[in-house]
This record gives sequence, structure tokens and C-alpha cells, in this order.
Amino acid sequence: MINFKEELAALEARGLRRKMRFVSSACDRYITIEGKKVLNFCSNNYLGLANDKRLKAAAISTINKFGVGTGASRLVSGSNILHKRLEEKLADFKRQEACLVYPSGYSANLGIISALADRNSIVFCDRLNHASIIDGIILSRAQLARYPHKDINALEELLKKNSGYKNKLIISDSVFSMDGDIAPLPELLRLAEKYDCLLMIDEAHATGVLGKSGRGTLEHFGLKANKRIIQMGTLSKALGGLGGFVCASRELIDYLVNRSRSFIFSTALPAALCASALEAIRIIERDGNQRARLLSNADFLRAGLNSLGFNTLESQTPIIPILAKEPKLTMELSRRLFEEGVFAQGIRPPTVPEGLCRLRVTVMATHTKSDLEFVIDKFRKIRKKSEVRS
Repeated sequence: MINFKEELAALEARGLRRKMRFVSSACDRYITIEGKKVLNFCSNNYLGLANDKRLKAAAISTINKFGVGTGASRLVSGSNILHKRLEEKLADFKRQEACLVYPSGYSANLGIISALADRNSIVFCDRLNHASIIDGIILSRAQLARYPHKDINALEELLKKNSGYKNKLIISDSVFSMDGDIAPLPELLRLAEKYDCLLMIDEAHATGVLGKSGRGTLEHFGLKANKRIIQMGTLSKALGGLGGFVCASRELIDYLVNRSRSFIFSTALPAALCASALEAIRIIERDGNQRARLLSNADFLRAGLNSLGFNTLESQTPIIPILAKEPKLTMELSRRLFEEGVFAQGIRPPTVPEGLCRLRVTVMATHTKSDLEFVIDKFRKIRKKSEVRS
């Protein structure tokens, strides 16, 4: 039997024990934690829509009409007309033929990958892909071939060595959730076409953020969707709500309806969350100013942190890592910032590799310039007192 007390003590000794902190306010630029009002610089609420009055109104009116829960899985009695509308809207937004909505991004990755791959398949996976992708591959029992982060040459060597597999799948985050950099999508697509692979991209942190119209990484690179490409995404980040989705060819979506276990055996997403997601997409399509403010805010804060000597790795997005390397130093920096009125959570193994602990600072479109200057000033203050090095 596991000695839980000893295991927890070992985590504590290494600075890796996690404890939850409870928020007593809406997710916004300011939040209240343990009675203290702090600037929120560690949410994925990139466009500030999680507490937007338009999304709240859409959700409330939908609850009044359809209630709180759906009561069953989609293939029993849980499919609501708003699921259909949302899936049609997302397919149009992502410029693909069809879409399927899941209760969460995590369940989407588990269900998509385990349905598309089996023990006779091979999946080529970036080493910094999200844990849900890794777990989906493990669940599928496919051969896992991991390549160094964004290393196209190494990926091609793996593709050459494993050409005998009939079913091949390349999977990559499009925006990497802990580093904030962008996958080399044109090169990934080139290799997928050359070696006859499906290409799946996780658009969780790109949807609503990248591209001229916020459609994500394909639009960012000027690429067109096709039947080889699978776009997975979430409704819980820039779209401000909860849920996951996948956009792809109609045949592939129909296949997932019949084979994706986390879709088939999960209670359907509440209609109110579909309504709020629909409203979020409408806002993104109508108002490019929010996204412009988001990216401008990210550039301003990143430049300010770099000028202080902090290592922000190769961040290109509103996700800005502050490398601190060691767990205890990371959490000490987070604690000091909290005392100064800034909430920026520390990230430690297993979320990131050993020796690469960091603060994960994330920017919102609703942060003001004075918010950003305040944060830079607090980082300047704690740097003078800390041992953190670039």
C-alpha cells in the first residue's frame, strides 16, 4: 500500500508539493484570493471574456430556457440544438468541413487520439506537447516517437525510419502552453504530405489569439485547412468558457462520433456553455481590437521583463515564461509577487522538465498599460532581492 504521508513529505522536501488556492471572485484582470485583491497574471482568459457581460447574458438566457445540465451523453438524449449550432459555427470559423464538441479539451485529446491510433499505428510527438496528448497516445497503445522540441530535421529522420507503418500521425501543440512559442506548422504540414501522415494540431492557446481574424495557427501562417489536417481546440481559454472541440473532414468527424470513447461515454456539455462559446466567437469575428490589444500587451510586458534581464525563452505569444530553474526559488518568487499584489503561479515538474521551473506569466487584452507597468516594477523589485539569473 502507498504510504501517502511519506510521498507527500518527499514532494515537500523537493519543493514540488502542490496546494490549491481558492478564488472568491470572477476570473478577470483583478481576482480575490484568500481575501487579497491581486492582479491576475496567470489565467488563460486571454481576451478577458470569462467575465464578459455578453457571454454571461447568453449563458443566463440559455439556462432559463434549457436548464443547467443536459442529462445524458450526446448519443442518448444529451444532444441539444445549441451543440449543432456551435459545431457548425466552429467548423466555419476554422474553415473545415465539420466539428465535434467535447466536455473538455483534455477529454477531446484523449478521445481523438485513442480513436485515430491503435497498436499498429505510430504517433510522432513534440517533446513539449501537452500532457493530454501524451495520455491520449498512451491510451491508444500506438508506438510513440518523440522528437526534440520543434526539431524538423529530427522529425524527418524518425519519419524515414518508421515508414513501414500504414497509419501515421504527427501531433503538435500549435502554441506551447508553458513556453509560449509557436510550432513550425508549414514544415509540419510539408512532412505530413511527404510521408502521408495525418497532422493534428492542438489549438488550445491559439484559437482567438493568432491569425488576422483569430482563427489560429493556420491563418497565422497563411495556410488553408484540408482533409489531412485535424484542428483540436478548447472553449476554455480565449473563448472564456469550458469545453473542447475538433474540426476536420466530415468523414473523420463522423468516425469520431462512432469511435471516440470520451465523446460517447461523457455527459454532454451544458447548453449554456455552448451559448457563451457562440457569443465569444461572434465577438472575436467582429472585434479585432481585443486581439490587437492582447498582442500589444504581451509585447510590452515581454520587452519590459527582458530589459530587466529575465529569461523569457522564445515566447512569441501572451504566454511569457520567467525561467527560475529551481522549484523552491520559483515558488519564492511567486510568493513575493503575491505579497506585492501580483498573482503569477510557479510551474514545476512534472509540468515542465527538471531544471526548467518557471513563473508562467500570461497577459490579457483587458490589462491596462498601468497594470503592465505595475507588474514590471514589481519584477524589478523582487529581482534585486532574489538569486534568479537569466
